[in-house]
Amino acid sequence: MNFEKLFSQFKDANLFGRYITLGDIEPLLMKFNTNNQVQIIGYSVLGKPIYKYQLGTGSKRIFLWSQMHGNESTTTKALFDFLNFLNSDSESANKFLLEFTFCCLPMVNPDGALLYTRENANKVDLNRDSQALSQPESEVLRQTFEYFKPDYCYNLHDQRTIFGVGDEIQKPATVSFLAPSYNEAREINDVRAKAIEVIVAMNVVLQEFIPNQVGRFDDSFNINCVGDTFQSLNVPTILIEAGHFHHDYDREVTRKYIFIALLSGLKYIHENDIVINKIEEYLNISHNKICFYDFIYKNIKINYDNNKFITSFAIQYKEELFDNQLLFNAYITDIGDLKGFSGHFEYDAKEALYENLEQNIPKFGQKADFYLGKSIKIINGLIKM
Repeated sequence: MNFEKLFSQFKDANLFGRYITLGDIEPLLMKFNTNNQVQIIGYSVLGKPIYKYQLGTGSKRIFLWSQMHGNESTTTKALFDFLNFLNSDSESANKFLLEFTFCCLPMVNPDGALLYTRENANKVDLNRDSQALSQPESEVLRQTFEYFKPDYCYNLHDQRTIFGVGDEIQKPATVSFLAPSYNEAREINDVRAKAIEVIVAMNVVLQEFIPNQVGRFDDSFNINCVGDTFQSLNVPTILIEAGHFHHDYDREVTRKYIFIALLSGLKYIHENDIVINKIEEYLNISHNKICFYDFIYKNIKINYDNNKFITSFAIQYKEELFDNQLLFNAYITDIGDLKGFSGHFEYDAKEALYENLEQNIPKFGQKADFYLGKSIKIINGLIKM
């Protein structure tokens, strides 16, 4: 199976960038709704519809949901790319539809998507609401789970650019996986081991495309998280986190690797008996960790009270919605010894003097607009010669 060719063929050109709302996906869902496969199964706090799309006739039941955090849209894009593949009437797609029945909730949190926030309109993190079920979106997700009775669950998320993998050589965690724990002891039973085996299969394929850029997410148990709850209810659950690829702040490259992960994992389930013997290979996937900033500027001379010293500082983008446009605004977030951290962009100032229009010392939370010496101007974190 040529994964990259399939992605190029089925990538949905209607979805681009990070700001994906209900208005973006509704026309795509209506295109799929040839025989009442798309249904409104509930409403958000602000009365926005939550859609379910079901297709396939197979005995293995796959439940996928995305954008329960409204500002985590990469997996939504990849999910629609995958749905385009399933609707292609190709031989491989038809095999999947005979093997599996898919139930998809492509946007669990439409209010959060519109506001570009992690929480819903009541400022509740839906991924900490799986026990209280205090929000209408949480109830819809749980009711669908109980009605559909899945054999596998796919919990689809984004993670921030701060996560990386590796020790001496750090690379961004472009994709991270987790087979959530089902108890405090983080034991591995047969249910969790099934999720682990599928993750290992996806990792093997991804290593061909993004070697050493796949991470394993922290498995601390929290029964309030949806994945931990579903795992504890004896359904193998796979968490997929879409992360950063170099220069890919729109996550258009990362979406390809999420598409490949989905396709390769389901291909593995289709072609293999799950024998539950991949635990060691799973544990060999590198833990992802907080080890990146968006920018690191090194060896900068600071003139403070007529004393000059050399330091480094880090800059991080903050994603801010303005007039329905998502802006990446860069702010200074750390100053001093940045040992153990890498930058997605790094610059050695070679002791050039820091200056800006207001003061000659960088401050936490300051917009990243400044000068290095007389010739280098930095605007929003980026060098403008």
